[in-house]
Amino acid sequence: MKIYTKKGDAGTTQLIGGTRVEKHHIRIEAYGTLDELMSFLGLLRDYAAEIPAMENDLIKVQNELFNLGSFVALDPEKKYLKNKEKRLNIPDLTEEQIKYLEKRIDEFDRDLPPLTAFILPGGHPAVSVCHIARTVARRAERRLTALHAVSPLNPLYLQYLNRLSDYLFVLARKLSKHFQVREVPWNPQMT
Repeated sequence: MKIYTKKGDAGTTQLIGGTRVEKHHIRIEAYGTLDELMSFLGLLRDYAAEIPAMENDLIKVQNELFNLGSFVALDPEKKYLKNKEKRLNIPDLTEEQIKYLEKRIDEFDRDLPPLTAFILPGGHPAVSVCHIARTVARRAERRLTALHAVSPLNPLYLQYLNRLSDYLFVLARKLSKHFQVREVPWNPQMT
């Protein structure tokens, strides 16, 4: 497979199905933000490599996001989309994947001190990258809700991204505890 095709030099790209759209199209923004999120999760894996269970979770999430991005990249006007899972030969997101994130959130949260204030990101590079990933997950959710408003998507996609950002918030707290760094609360009076 050739890396460069020169087909995008005029500012368009191709959806799965063949239709060309401008690179700033909401669908491209949506799956491009998912790609950005996957990249930050890769960086987070690098920073937290010493925690095998966490690395496994992050690889699982990266694969799920890649699958999600593939479905978002499908041309909704093509008739084969009624059988999209067979066409792409990849699994679509399921409620079980959302429940898995909820289970992990609950597991992490049981081991953390109660949250009494908003927390400022920082303290360790892994914690900071996790918060960046969380904010990119929120942006991906916004992009997908905008796309969903004009071209309906599987509602599980929005639920998954919402839960993923919650997971990343709690994971950042767990990383703070793991690396023994202080969580700095937001102080609205500090100037």
